[in-house]
Amino acid sequence: MITAVHTLIYSDDAPATRAFFRDVLDLTWVSDHGSSEEGSDPKAASSWLIFDTGPSELGVHPTRTEADGEVVTAPRHHQISLMVEDIVEAEATIRERGGVIASGPHDFSWGTGIEVEVPGTDAILIYQPKHARAYHL
Repeated sequence: MITAVHTLIYSDDAPATRAFFRDVLDLTWVSDHGSSEEGSDPKAASSWLIFDTGPSELGVHPTRTEADGEVVTAPRHHQISLMVEDIVEAEATIRERGGVIASGPHDFSWGTGIEVEVPGTDAILIYQPKHARAYHL
């Protein structure tokens, strides 16, 4: 029934955000000619790119948990995270390509991650998972 997950990022500067995913993260992409300006070059700012994010998985986290006897709550929200095999290598590559690391690396119980600034929108978490991975199923 479900054939893929299509993730959306809303940006105040969509061309800069697309260029980041194309040039810094080096994601493969297609240009959607129906959404791009007529005859635009796929490398042009006016081109509407759709990125291949590879295998994907979806996790559901609770908005209410208990930690050390305290109830911790979080608002309902969605989060996009990108997974890598080697966070040290990924961080070095992102820096080499002009990307900016906003924070990290941080060691979480479920993985080690960095937050990377994305032009035109919020930072994104990139992490090396320690948890079981569903996308290998």
